[in-house]
Amino acid sequence: MPGMSDLFTTINIGTAVQQAVTPVFLLTAIGGMLNVMAHRLSRVVDRARHLESHVGEWKAERRRIAIDDLAVLARRMAAANWAIALCTMAALLVCVVVALLFIEQLSSIELDTGIAWLFVSSTVLLTGGLSMFLWEVQLALRSVRVRAADLLADRRPAGD
Repeated sequence: MPGMSDLFTTINIGTAVQQAVTPVFLLTAIGGMLNVMAHRLSRVVDRARHLESHVGEWKAERRRIAIDDLAVLARRMAAANWAIALCTMAALLVCVVVALLFIEQLSSIELDTGIAWLFVSSTVLLTGGLSMFLWEVQLALRSVRVRAADLLADRRPAGD
């Protein structure tokens, strides 16, 4: 028959698991967002490599457009890198929160304030990462709109 200390440990572990559920869901969401961000970054890097490898083959006007595109791609890569770094740091802090929730339940150490501050810090980092991701998306959309505006401006009316 289990002793009282075994029952107490089981209750503490059960409580710790219950408390860790929300941060673990957050960790899953951050993982999904990191996947999207990494995929976007890889597409930008592939596009930049393609332009860099062909820029010497093009005539002056096309080369100028490619160089302008490379400048936008460089800004997009920087924004995506920051987004990934901030979200990764947020995920690491969430992992620390989960670990501390278990440590708090299994020991007599009061960690509530530290856990709260770590969770708030994680949320701030996540907000920063999502803001940088939004900036990267806006850079991409703006470059497409600019290119479309350039193409429309160069279009000649029919019959000319």
